Amino acid sequence: MFNAVLRRFLDEAPVCVAVRATLERLLAPAWLDELFGRVACHQYESKLLFSTLSDLMSQVVCSTRRSIHEAYQHAREIGVSITSVYNKLNGLEPPLSAALVRQSGKEAAAVMRHLTLRPALLKGYEVRIVDGNHLTTTQHRLKELRTTRSGPLPGQSLVVFDPRRRLMVEMVPCEDAHAQERALIGALFELVKGGELWMADRNFCTTLMLRGLINRGAFFLIRQHASTLYLEKGGPWRKCGACKSGTVYEQSVPVRLDLCSGREQWVTLRRIKLKLKKPTEDGDWEIHLLSNLPQSARAEKLAQLYADRWQIEDAFGELTASLRCEINTLGYPRAALFAFALALLAYNAVSLIKTALIQAHGGEEQVEEKISFYQLSREVAATSRGMEVAVDGRQWKLFTAMTAQQFARWLIDLAGKTNLRRYRKHPRGPQKPYPPRTRGRRIKHVATARILRDRLANSG
Repeated sequence: MFNAVLRRFLDEAPVCVAVRATLERLLAPAWLDELFGRVACHQYESKLLFSTLSDLMSQVVCSTRRSIHEAYQHAREIGVSITSVYNKLNGLEPPLSAALVRQSGKEAAAVMRHLTLRPALLKGYEVRIVDGNHLTTTQHRLKELRTTRSGPLPGQSLVVFDPRRRLMVEMVPCEDAHAQERALIGALFELVKGGELWMADRNFCTTLMLRGLINRGAFFLIRQHASTLYLEKGGPWRKCGACKSGTVYEQSVPVRLDLCSGREQWVTLRRIKLKLKKPTEDGDWEIHLLSNLPQSARAEKLAQLYADRWQIEDAFGELTASLRCEINTLGYPRAALFAFALALLAYNAVSLIKTALIQAHGGEEQVEEKISFYQLSREVAATSRGMEVAVDGRQWKLFTAMTAQQFARWLIDLAGKTNLRRYRKHPRGPQKPYPPRTRGRRIKHVATARILRDRLANSG
């Protein structure tokens, strides 16, 4: 099935082959071009295909190439100039980026159905975590930006995260970086399915958000904002127990959800109070959560469940540290959002491989807590160029022809051959405080060799 060269890589760098094969499935040219034809409204394909543009950008996102220009120079015949590549990249419509993330999440989830998944966070509910992400400032390359010292922001997005599968399943892109995140809430309701449980921070605690989720038959667990809801006086507080973070109390509270309409609409929600053992970064000793879940979901379980909302923050941290999700040379918002979408797709590919590693090596503790996403991504970046040259491109097409079940079995077999010691985390201890330093006004330089010699003399 595989030629001798690819088998050599399978033996020496199985994770790198797994990542490359998974990206081949998630970035299959056929469905990418079909996606462009279905979603794009104003752009069209002629000599430069959407799949070609995705291939160039994915090399930059995965750190295989430093820039689009470098990826273009090393690509096979594209048929258009680099100026045409940038023009099309800068004009990509945001719905394409959203569809790219959605499709990658569906494809990864289809393979994960044949793998052993983590237990459900709350039995009987599919959990979704939503949070906003602002892209970092870019260089002042655009003509209009060269006269300002202010940092130019290329855009933002709302990202929906599946914590059980650790997949980025939806993205709501926005070119205006100064737009309020709440202005994007309306677009979320098209993504909500009945019976799902949505979690979010207090910035999403609005009448529009709660009413929209309730009207679509979904449930929510959202931290209460101090001033965005109209609440009546609630019932008596009752102690429910404790969780890892502190003591849990609960009450029933009427909430008015019709402030923008002409008729009154009230709903009774559960209000959960968590008295923390340690204060938050903002100095809060109490956290209040609102939920419409039934009483069968215990309050202390929900309080602990809300702590899992930080998984999406951890995922954003991994994206920033290990992938080039924010490319500071891309000043045009649509190009920057497209790069971020491809980083989310790459994250889904690695999450799929991590799930296979968990199954092959017997436990989440062996992988999630001990394996470094950064170390893994660095080896993939270092090995990709060699594989691109040595392995016949037709070999990678074999992975797109596999069924989801066949691909899952192949991933498990490959994960079993992986030496996890290569990617082990090395957490550092607590940082020591810096000692006071001399000003260096009189003595500008010191000889390190003499200082070390004095240290040896004093220690003796």
